[in-house]
Amino acid sequence: MFLNESTARITVLQGGTSSGKTYSTIQWLYYKAIQEPGSVITVVGQDIPNLKKGALRDAETIFNGSDSLRTFVRFWNRSDRTILFNNGSLIEFTSYDSEQDAKSGKRDYLFINEANGIPYLMYWQLNIRTRKKTILDYNPTAQFWAHESVIGQPGVELNISDHRHNPFLSDEQHKEIEGIKDVELWKVYARGLTGNVQGLIFPNWQMIDDSLWPKQEPCFYGLDFGYTNDPTAAVKLCRVANNLYVHELCYTPGIAPIQLKQMFLANGYSTTQNIYSEHDPDMVAQLNRLGLRVYAARKGQGSINAGILKLHEHNVFYTASSKNLHIEKTKYMWAKDPLTGKSLNTPIDQYNHLMDSIRYGVYTHFYRS
Repeated sequence: MFLNESTARITVLQGGTSSGKTYSTIQWLYYKAIQEPGSVITVVGQDIPNLKKGALRDAETIFNGSDSLRTFVRFWNRSDRTILFNNGSLIEFTSYDSEQDAKSGKRDYLFINEANGIPYLMYWQLNIRTRKKTILDYNPTAQFWAHESVIGQPGVELNISDHRHNPFLSDEQHKEIEGIKDVELWKVYARGLTGNVQGLIFPNWQMIDDSLWPKQEPCFYGLDFGYTNDPTAAVKLCRVANNLYVHELCYTPGIAPIQLKQMFLANGYSTTQNIYSEHDPDMVAQLNRLGLRVYAARKGQGSINAGILKLHEHNVFYTASSKNLHIEKTKYMWAKDPLTGKSLNTPIDQYNHLMDSIRYGVYTHFYRS
């Protein structure tokens, strides 16, 4: 088993369907509970229904199929979803409602099943309260916080698996997975490689080094106001032929107009350049009085999709220092019909502060031109 050989503090199990990553992890956790008396092991899912269909179901299958394992277990409390061992070890299966909720309790081992279903800060709170080892598993349908903030860090080991690593599947099962026709689905579920199954709106945007920003080219700006909780998001934009370059300037809640002016000036703004902002007459007027050339962006029925289409006309490059933009880019998706699961022609109203500022700038700038 791969986990027996891993010495990493955090192990990331990225895999396709039926690769055996969840099943083998539960086996390893049973082994640790028996081998290390008094261990506390927490298995976390997005919610209880997902746990019951995934990690908890595998735990019951393994338990029911092993007479030897059952001799080590004192009591399985199915209502609390806890397994108490004769040596005092405990395995608990749970989910958390919030980051605050995740602050309760400490453990020796943590397994987050289908990790792309929980927020990064919840993972962070759980991991920092884990003494020995954290394990994450997921199908890589799209990039998320594990790719951005975990993989590649010291003490983290990545293992990619697929159905070919599972000797317990039948030939028919192998053939069915290998025969997936959709390229993105095959990439994710047959090979365990990161894909774009979930409908990212801008899957082809590319990150570039900040040094590649075009020199001596005219720029314009986009601005989305944030107040108490949401961030004020600002971007610098530059078009060269059919290439659009984007640089994140600001992602801060409740920033005052005078601070915005200072921020723009510090990033090379001149009064001959336009800033296209969200509709807020009072904020626009204040910024204009401070000497900034701010225009309310064109809005109205269909303007969101029109702006998205305008962005799709360009090859978009964003600077490596634009960290919040990178996060939004990997999470900004088309909404889905809850009944059919099919993508709708409407973007989700999340991860869109910088996306809106880019759209305001590009759509209004080129509409006015």
